[in-house]
Amino acid sequence: MNPESLSRAIADVVRRLVATRDESVASEIDDSIVALERPKNRDHGDWATSIALKLSKRIGLNPREFAEELTAALAEIDGITSIDIAGPGFLNITLDAAAAGEIARTILTAGDEYGHNDSLAGQNINLEFVSANPTGPLHIGHTRWAALGDSIGRVLRASGAHVANEFYVNDAGAQMDVFGESVLAAALGEATPENGYPGEYVQELGRVALERRPDLATLPREEAIIVARDIGYDIQLQEIKDSLKRFNVEFDVWFSERTLHAGGDESLIEKSIERLRAQGHVFDEDDAVWVRTTDFGDDKDRVIRRGNGIFTYFAADAAYYLSKGDRGFQHKIYLLGADHHGYVHRLKALAGSAGDDPEKDIEVLIGQLVSINGAKLSKRAGNIIELNDLREWLGTDALRYSLARYPADSPLTLEPDLLQKHSNDNPVFYVQYAHARTNAVAKNAATAGVDRTVFDASLLTHQTEADLGTALADFPRIVTQSAQLREPHRVARYLEELAAFYHRWYDNCRVTPQGDEDVTDVHRTRLWLNDATGQVLRNGLFLLGVSAPERM
Repeated sequence: MNPESLSRAIADVVRRLVATRDESVASEIDDSIVALERPKNRDHGDWATSIALKLSKRIGLNPREFAEELTAALAEIDGITSIDIAGPGFLNITLDAAAAGEIARTILTAGDEYGHNDSLAGQNINLEFVSANPTGPLHIGHTRWAALGDSIGRVLRASGAHVANEFYVNDAGAQMDVFGESVLAAALGEATPENGYPGEYVQELGRVALERRPDLATLPREEAIIVARDIGYDIQLQEIKDSLKRFNVEFDVWFSERTLHAGGDESLIEKSIERLRAQGHVFDEDDAVWVRTTDFGDDKDRVIRRGNGIFTYFAADAAYYLSKGDRGFQHKIYLLGADHHGYVHRLKALAGSAGDDPEKDIEVLIGQLVSINGAKLSKRAGNIIELNDLREWLGTDALRYSLARYPADSPLTLEPDLLQKHSNDNPVFYVQYAHARTNAVAKNAATAGVDRTVFDASLLTHQTEADLGTALADFPRIVTQSAQLREPHRVARYLEELAAFYHRWYDNCRVTPQGDEDVTDVHRTRLWLNDATGQVLRNGLFLLGVSAPERM
């Protein structure tokens, strides 16, 4: 029995019971009103619901009194072993092992799709994250946003949303000119310009630029800077793409800021100003063009074009936001670093100025910083900890799992010694080992002649089988919740709990016969439960961008 079928069964019973007192209230009851939660203490049962508290007042009963009536009625549902009343009227429900174990058939039928749901079906979401300047390697901060953003995209897709992962390439503006000057200086053997980009990687970019354009030294200075800038930019952007791909992070769209400025008077930025003006939120003052963002909660109005005709960063932000809507994205999610708190009100005000609903059409998630004990600064960049170095040191799986294991708004310090341990103290090893064990059990079962020709859930009578089946049934709810709350760490914590239930089951229930024992239907049915666990562990690890090894 999965949570959905249990909710339906409870709703049916509640509806019939309520109808004896108030048919109008009964007519409003559907499956969604029965919110099932996992008790924090598993000794209190498999599922808990507050349905008695929700409805008792509407039908004129004391919550505890209504809970007692429900207990007697719900006891008739097949698969429920016991119901206990806690506190003012909470119901703690325990399922029998057979009811819990039945989920194994559902899981293996669904395969890779198990856990997928349609809670976000019809939503078209643009998910922007990382968006680093193409002037240097990705660093430790980008590493967290890459892991978190990609995992958010995966749980959103698993919940039915259409999602485009987007990287906004900041390839326009003063920082690109400084980058070009730095690459040119390196190519010509000059000192790094004041406030320029240092590091061995810039020296290497300079060497490549000179190889490709031996005439750099003879070009007019301004032209040479542009040539050096564009060569360095192409190399550095490709390195960013390669680094992310090695980290199992894929982007559907690489959006160049330059495209917003292209076209002169017909540029997207020029057009965005006129579109905002048409919405009634643009005004002219002191020779500058302003957007009245204070109408939407911003702390001050924003200049979009200065009196000298130069566009501000806000102008690019506005044009970029509008382009997302033009490309069919109703909902926009921005994942920004801890130093971007000031952007929250600005972007929401921008959404309102564009005619969107700031509370529904845009979401700004702020992530906190991450540090790693003992990590050394990059030898190439000199002043940062590079993604490439971290990945080579700790491994993609350990990094991705650990970074997705905590909420975005939690400051995080990772312990390399722990992440490299092959022990149960290391969460990613613990979960991956559970998956590898399911694979080993399946292979040993095949050798012993145990197959899945029989599935009889009534044979799953051990308490660890009930616990494992209930945990497996909870996976779709976890995925749904992770997507709706944008919190993939819930998947990681669930996988650790599932691995614990599996290891306890493994210690108590044999899949393969011992000694001269014959193969029975109990062994065959347990193999279904074993394989279902492996499938769910695989599905969950995929949502975190982590591999599911067959051997450890």
